[in-house]
Amino acid sequence: MRKISFPRIGNYEVPFRYFIKNVFNAETVTPPANTKRTLELGSMHSPDFVCAPFKYIMGNYMEALDMGADTLIQFGGPCRLGYYGELHEQILRDMGYEFTMINLAEINMKNPKSVWEIIKSYNENLTIETLVKTLLVAVAMVEKMDELEIYIRRNIGFETEPGTFEQLYNVFLADIEHVESKKELKQLCAYHTKKIKNVKTDLPKNLLKVGIIGEYYTIMEPFSNHFLEKELAAMKIYVTRNMNISSTVFHRRVPKILKKVQHYVRYDIGATGVDTINAALNFAKRDYDGLIHVKSFGCMPEIDAMTILQNISQDYEIPILYFSFDTQTSETGVQTRLEAFQDMIYMRKGKR
Repeated sequence: MRKISFPRIGNYEVPFRYFIKNVFNAETVTPPANTKRTLELGSMHSPDFVCAPFKYIMGNYMEALDMGADTLIQFGGPCRLGYYGELHEQILRDMGYEFTMINLAEINMKNPKSVWEIIKSYNENLTIETLVKTLLVAVAMVEKMDELEIYIRRNIGFETEPGTFEQLYNVFLADIEHVESKKELKQLCAYHTKKIKNVKTDLPKNLLKVGIIGEYYTIMEPFSNHFLEKELAAMKIYVTRNMNISSTVFHRRVPKILKKVQHYVRYDIGATGVDTINAALNFAKRDYDGLIHVKSFGCMPEIDAMTILQNISQDYEIPILYFSFDTQTSETGVQTRLEAFQDMIYMRKGKR
């Protein structure tokens, strides 16, 4: 039986494991949660000026192979250049690792036949019925996770019993991994959603509201952004971050987004650059007190977006704090800048 592994990002290892187990009929090897060791391993064997997400994923692959994985999955490009899978594979083979690489970036999502042909080549016993059923459940799983995380993100700093949201969400993740049908998933989600939304919170009337925007790996993988959302929650700031797999993969419609932001940009600038601009515009129109733009060092689509974000900042008088994370980013520096930003938007809110 194959031992398949994948990159870590947020809490998405739960649906990833479900998908691999049912579609590939394989054992999963989940790499450890990202740590300094992951980044050090990845940085040691990656090009110097490549972005931090590339290095984290490289570290994930190395840790997984050392744990006994014999097959690696690349779920997406994930950069606009679309070269991650090929370059990771070449570097790992040059290091002497022996493995099979399943690069799902090669799939043409507009052609369902290509999905079937690539996956079928790794599991001859797979049926279309199993593939469709698994995909539907995995997609529903991701969507519910994203929905609950948005709710928790807005309220976690204001729970009357600190730690309740995190505890309940971890139980939810453990339960949904073992579902066998979409109906069972729906029942479990309803049960856990009710428990999570019944948590008592105490939100002040004049709270600070901040929207988080930016490059999708760094924004979704908490270790890579120094647990930015937890820091904001500890500061009693109402946080919204709508960028997730649901919005950037399942329900992303670039022509629709471009229509919304046509005053600022008229073409797709790559990766999730236009998504960043659209999110910033939505937060500005909803009178948020500030925006935090998160990206990895050297991410070109987000660098392109920054000049447009400045125009939105001026037009709607909304301040933006820019973070560019790399292997040398200091946790203390992040904390200091967050505290200064909090003070600034608090004073602006008082004057307004």
